[in-house]
Amino acid sequence: MNILCIGGGPAGLYFAMLMKKQHPEHHITVVERNRPYDTFGWGVVFSDQTLGNLVKADEETARSILQAFNHWDDIDTHFKGQVITSGGHGFCGIGRKRLLNILQERCESLGVKLVFETDVIDDQALAAQHNADLVIASDGLNSRIRTRYESSYQPNVEPRTCRFVWLGTKKLFSAFTFAFEETEFGWFQAHAYQYDGDTATFIVETPEEVWLKAGIDKMSQEEAIHFCERIFAKYLDGNALMANASHLRGSANWIKFPRIICKNWVHWNTIVDKRVPVVLMGDAAHTAHFSIGSGTKLALEDAIELSNSFAQLGHEGMAAVLDHYQQLRSVEVLKIQSAARNSMEWFENVKRYTALEAPQFAYSMLTRSQRLSHENLRVRDAGYVRSVEQWIAEQAFIKAGLPKPPVGQTIPPMLTPFKLRDVVLKNRIVVSPMAQYSAVDGVAGDYHLVHLGSRAMGGAGMVFAEMTCVSADARITPACPGLYSDEHTKAWKRIVDFVHANTDAKIAMQLGHAGAKGATKVGWDGIDQPLEENGWPLISASEQQYLPGISQRARAATLADMDRVLHDFVKATKAAAEAGFDWLELHCAHGYLLSSFISPLTNQRQDEFGGSLENRCRFPLQVFKAIRDVWPQHQPISVRISAHDWVEGGITPDDAVAIARLFKAAGADLIDCSSGQVSKAEKPVFGRMFQTPFSDRIRNEVQIPTMAVGSIFEADHANSIIASGRADLCAVGRPHLADPAWTFHEAAKLGVTEISWPKQYLAGKFQMERNAERERQIAAASAGLTPQQIAAKLLEG
Repeated sequence: MNILCIGGGPAGLYFAMLMKKQHPEHHITVVERNRPYDTFGWGVVFSDQTLGNLVKADEETARSILQAFNHWDDIDTHFKGQVITSGGHGFCGIGRKRLLNILQERCESLGVKLVFETDVIDDQALAAQHNADLVIASDGLNSRIRTRYESSYQPNVEPRTCRFVWLGTKKLFSAFTFAFEETEFGWFQAHAYQYDGDTATFIVETPEEVWLKAGIDKMSQEEAIHFCERIFAKYLDGNALMANASHLRGSANWIKFPRIICKNWVHWNTIVDKRVPVVLMGDAAHTAHFSIGSGTKLALEDAIELSNSFAQLGHEGMAAVLDHYQQLRSVEVLKIQSAARNSMEWFENVKRYTALEAPQFAYSMLTRSQRLSHENLRVRDAGYVRSVEQWIAEQAFIKAGLPKPPVGQTIPPMLTPFKLRDVVLKNRIVVSPMAQYSAVDGVAGDYHLVHLGSRAMGGAGMVFAEMTCVSADARITPACPGLYSDEHTKAWKRIVDFVHANTDAKIAMQLGHAGAKGATKVGWDGIDQPLEENGWPLISASEQQYLPGISQRARAATLADMDRVLHDFVKATKAAAEAGFDWLELHCAHGYLLSSFISPLTNQRQDEFGGSLENRCRFPLQVFKAIRDVWPQHQPISVRISAHDWVEGGITPDDAVAIARLFKAAGADLIDCSSGQVSKAEKPVFGRMFQTPFSDRIRNEVQIPTMAVGSIFEADHANSIIASGRADLCAVGRPHLADPAWTFHEAAKLGVTEISWPKQYLAGKFQMERNAERERQIAAASAGLTPQQIAAKLLEG
């Protein structure tokens, strides 16, 4: 093959080298606009895993790279005068220029033709000149080729919100260093790491609004560097900051990170009667934020994957090779880009987290991408995780007004206590309110006693009753429970009394009104499907059908309807207090009546309850204030909201912050952060802990406790969420349906024995803990650990 690589960065050079090694008879040319052995930039970072991939791909090149690397395990986070160190991360730094020199030398040794100082204006003419069978477009994030064929590649280029500058310094750092400094203009952060014997990369980043407020846009390059030196003087020890892009002047050095995603990576040209593919690679195809150091990694691994695809499928033809490459590689790239986006957004919103204390701030930063979890960190640095757990536990016990745990006792974050008003939960795990469709005429019966009682005995800090309706016509289905008659109150009191008498869990009531989603069949007979007979009239904020053409049509609630509904909520609240519930939640989510007022998708009212967000929240807030007035003042009320409608024109996470602020001002104690179910047109993006970012943002921007919900199904998830300050409570739903003792099982897996069980179940506790210990020993043995190492890990807990 004749292969033309346009762009002599890591992607183009590495692919050329791998293909020449694979088939020496290939004619491969790399065309680069810069001079030979010249580049801009400071150091780049690889993880140990990436280095392993390079060794597999070409050991000789990897050996040269490894010899030039500066290796470190620690990450130092500097915040509020403290330094938090976490080890075991396994990163390496190398100068970008040195890396390219190694790749250039390897290419030349294999016979790849390198052409420098050639700025390619017309890729088609150059491809014809070289009689190319394959063109690699590795011409960087400002790729001309991607722009020229954008109708094929369908790129999405999104400039982000921070300004940053790549600098260098002779100050040497023993760890990957993150430094956060508050100035009169706002927060600045530095990402610093050593990459050779005498030089370190020093990236300075800040939100654009802070950058403008500081006047950096009007500074010369020299003035801007001196400005940064003053901010970060205590980290530089008198060393200067240096710029190497001398061709750029002043603020031109400060750029916004462009997040690039391309739907397709291959364009086909017809050149001299031959179909020639033009394949995007590296930054031309995708970018990943520098905060997780993945841009160069992605470029090199693109090259590895495409060369492997040729080796495996070359005999099937070019189209088969490129289809296989894009399908396989795009999945992995999207995973990295998703993690990089999480990381990037964390740094864009540093101010959101600055109310946290240093230990929690550092933990939040380390776990920002969601690729590092609590147990991942424990594997890397058990001592660091132990110190975090001890700090979190100490803070939690103090806030709960409880004696501190004994010295040396390690308590995972999810098992620490939590106090709101005068109610203290023994841990942070909540059994979600889950519709069971098992009530008769609104009465919670034996089924509910067993369902909620067994889960209260299973170790959770609190169990939620399912959404309980404030009137007969507020029910979702005829089998939904209510709290609108004395019989209902007595039935619920029986269940509450059982929980209080037999467990140390708390029990919560969630009150709601189905609105337009009412008068439907039970879930297993057709969820959201309307009753064929014995239905009842429905109301909503505005006239609507939840399922267009299928659902019963709800009429717009009148002021009289709203008065009646408010009265029903107040009456049900008094009944919940009489029944002895510890906690109350107002359901304002998922398209039910109160939610229908909040979302613009379902509220088209022209009166004072429609229009602006504040107006749309007016009636839900009236209901909240009314129930707060009659609910015991020493007990909390939470509010469940849909933090994202997942539909264009619906509620957004920005709106959710504003909604939370309104409820906080009205006296809400906690926001339960759910999403969706307002419209069947929704397109949610699912994944583990997929709704936790809503909780994170509301908790840290609004400064109100939150509950995270949605695909939280491991202790690792809950511990990461609580330790990082992304939520105060974790609601675990479906796992509790399958396992009422989910909390006990997860505690045993972690090796936690200091946890209270019902006395009747203690024999099971000891058996579970022995089984869990044996499983840990087997897992450790399979990982190749010696018996002594296994014992040491067991002693570590």
